[in-house]
Amino acid sequence: MTDQQTLASTEAFAVLDRLPVTEVPLDEALAQIAEVTRRAVAAAEEVSVTLLGPAGAHTAAFTGKTALELDEWQYEHGHGPCLAAAAATITVSVPDTAGDSRWAEWADSAVDAGVHSSLSIGLPLRNSISGALNLYAVRPTAFDEETVVLAETLAGYAAVAMANAPGMHLPDAPGMPWASLPDHLVLEQARGIIMAERHCAADEALKVLKQMADESRRTVHDVAAILVARAGR
Repeated sequence: MTDQQTLASTEAFAVLDRLPVTEVPLDEALAQIAEVTRRAVAAAEEVSVTLLGPAGAHTAAFTGKTALELDEWQYEHGHGPCLAAAAATITVSVPDTAGDSRWAEWADSAVDAGVHSSLSIGLPLRNSISGALNLYAVRPTAFDEETVVLAETLAGYAAVAMANAPGMHLPDAPGMPWASLPDHLVLEQARGIIMAERHCAADEALKVLKQMADESRRTVHDVAAILVARAGR
């Protein structure tokens, strides 16, 4: 975990208002947004930004090793709160990792890393790429309603940076875990959407997806693609 100097929300907005998002590379802009978010949200020990596209998921910016590791666990296993937030463009809160059953294995890893609550804010689709601003805290229920509103406002700056990034793409990074198959990625995105909406575990979300396929007389992949497409609108 990292030490942090707090930053008032008004100061944070002023700093980000001056950020030349049309002039700096996207990863540099997102790194500054992540750092400002870490300083502005007192409960957040570490912050990261996930980008999710046809090639897979990648952490474009992070303020500490723990955030990166918890993000990468999700990319490797294909599910987790930041992927669900990015896939469905929604806010996903994990108030207490010790008691979360939606992503139980990821939650166990978070507890082992000293993270007891998290908050992921989905970023809207841009050039087939969505994203999430992820906040990690060492204590349970660290993110109250007021904090969520602040985090969502700060996430708006990341969305602006994505919207202004020319030719935005996800570069292939050596050693970075990717969901390499497009069909697999679509399936995991759809499962994440169901998990976030129904507050259910991964295996239950897969059952729901299969049931939807049976009832509509479509393949599981076709139903997954429909869910992902709707979430990106």
